[in-house]
Amino acid sequence: RIALVYFVVALIETLTTKRRPLVLSPGHLSIFTAYRWQWIGGFIAFSFYMITTYSLYIPDWSFINHKEGKAYTVKCGMRGHLGPACNAVGYVDREILGINHLYKSPAWQHLKACTLSSPRSGPFREDAPGWCHANFEPEGLLSSISAILSGTIGIHYGHVLMHFKGHSQRLKQWLSMAIGLLVLAFLLHFSHAIPINKQLYTISYVCLTAGAAGVVFSGFYILIDVWGLRTPFLFLEWIGMNSMLIFVLGAQGILAAFINGWYYNNPDKTLVSPMLFRKFSHISLENFQFPER
Repeated sequence: RIALVYFVVALIETLTTKRRPLVLSPGHLSIFTAYRWQWIGGFIAFSFYMITTYSLYIPDWSFINHKEGKAYTVKCGMRGHLGPACNAVGYVDREILGINHLYKSPAWQHLKACTLSSPRSGPFREDAPGWCHANFEPEGLLSSISAILSGTIGIHYGHVLMHFKGHSQRLKQWLSMAIGLLVLAFLLHFSHAIPINKQLYTISYVCLTAGAAGVVFSGFYILIDVWGLRTPFLFLEWIGMNSMLIFVLGAQGILAAFINGWYYNNPDKTLVSPMLFRKFSHISLENFQFPER
């Protein structure tokens, strides 16, 4: 997914270098018109994801759980559903990649409908629906198309840094974009129009993460570049220059194991309380919608 997003964004950036002005015209929106091709690319990705997600017909589907040696059938026959059973993201991956090539321990197996141990993993309930036993790819094909919009917003923050030299100008651009995205994300989520869901990489999730990143980035910019407090944050420079290494350490659980390896008096008193993770681990799972049938 990272490679795909970087490839698309970098390709548009490279091919449109000679088609954008070196000096921006006056106006708050001039940077958007100067980089209109990037935003057109992001809009195409957004449109493709939305049209496919809400218009693709999802038929009933069957699979064999080879671990259990049992066949399951999932009833769908609908469009535009965002539940774990009948969403377009899973359907596209099953049709193109094949269900046996998808992730075997998806997050939806932690739902209350699947296990009494929710939000943690545990044995399946006896009455668990068939989709609980199915594979699902959280970084699949369709959801990665949606992630291209995240890359477009991210490179916009970089364009602001290039073209605006004053602190106030940069912060005005970043924060206006970030706050606007956060407001849009919460409106979509709490109106139940498009819930925030990482598994499906919904547009509200894109807005939430991109907006939060803009706010945090602006905060660090104020502390380090405006106020000159660089020394306390030197470790973040190393993290930024080795971001892929940090990603691998986090994804494989190495970083978490190292942090939780330090404790006070007994192993239950680690540097990071496990209760904190338990409290927020199911936040994206609550936003799955279920079919009525």
